[in-house]
Amino acid sequence: MKYSLFRRIANKIIISLAACLAGLFFYGSAVAATPLVSADWLSENLNNPELVIIDLRNSIDGGSYDTFLEGHIPGSIHSDYAKDGWRVARDGTPGLLPTDSQFQSLARKLGVSETSHVVIIPAGVSSSDFGSSARAYWTFKVFGHDNVSILNGGWKIWSETYPSNVEKGAPLAPIEGDFVASFSPKGYIDTSGVEQITLDKSSPVVLLDGRTEEQFWGEKKHAKASAAGHIPGAILISQSNAYDAVSNQIKPTEILAEIYDDASEGPVVSYCNTGHWAATNWFVLSEILGNKDVLLYDGSMVEWTKDTNRPLVTDKSNLTKIKEFLKLG
Repeated sequence: MKYSLFRRIANKIIISLAACLAGLFFYGSAVAATPLVSADWLSENLNNPELVIIDLRNSIDGGSYDTFLEGHIPGSIHSDYAKDGWRVARDGTPGLLPTDSQFQSLARKLGVSETSHVVIIPAGVSSSDFGSSARAYWTFKVFGHDNVSILNGGWKIWSETYPSNVEKGAPLAPIEGDFVASFSPKGYIDTSGVEQITLDKSSPVVLLDGRTEEQFWGEKKHAKASAAGHIPGAILISQSNAYDAVSNQIKPTEILAEIYDDASEGPVVSYCNTGHWAATNWFVLSEILGNKDVLLYDGSMVEWTKDTNRPLVTDKSNLTKIKEFLKLG
């Protein structure tokens, strides 16, 4: 349901205030930063000793440690998002949240301490690539480290903006950090929690599917999902809608507010296939648009479809068909 004009104006004022307030918190000796930072901001703060810059290039973006060696942001350390334990497999389900001890070990090896301001660097080549950084960002938040940002545009925008300020070769190994991981259920939901939402017909929770339209309607599915379709009651906002494929950056806040209008208020559960794309929708809603009642379902469709008793929807309702007809007209 669309908001009234008054609610739209009020919502935009709240979003603007949230963005301003997000820039007022400090990280130790680091200057104020927002969840998304620019290449210029990073350049100005590059020598801050509290910064831990993590380059996540991996197979999703066509990168690796070798591409990192060919060129990277000065002072950054590489961690392969696909290989280093940012997501783990359990009981045949890929892409799950690591345990406290697993993530603590990973973060400490990268030099993360309690006072660190972590800046995560995507490759800057696609929305799926951004999802790697959004998922890593969410993981830090879930384990109690709030001092974290993502470089909007990633390595690509840095290399284009500051081509003369690029390091090559292997960096010095970081000094092990003292970060202590402490899991918080805020921002996280598991399969049993999602099941309870689907059983409660009066639940106000918006189930937000971040996949493609073909996957949402069961025309296609993830290779590791046991069945096609979507969770009953879910709405579709593909994570790619948040991403400007020309600039390879997240779209401006005012555009995001329009895209996510149906999920910008109230409780939301963000899901996809393995909790990767869902992280971008979570990031936009929670960190940019200021809805702090958003949970990420890491098991998503791969875990949901493991039990054939869990319901799925594949048929379009008559109302949906009418809406699509009118859109085409």
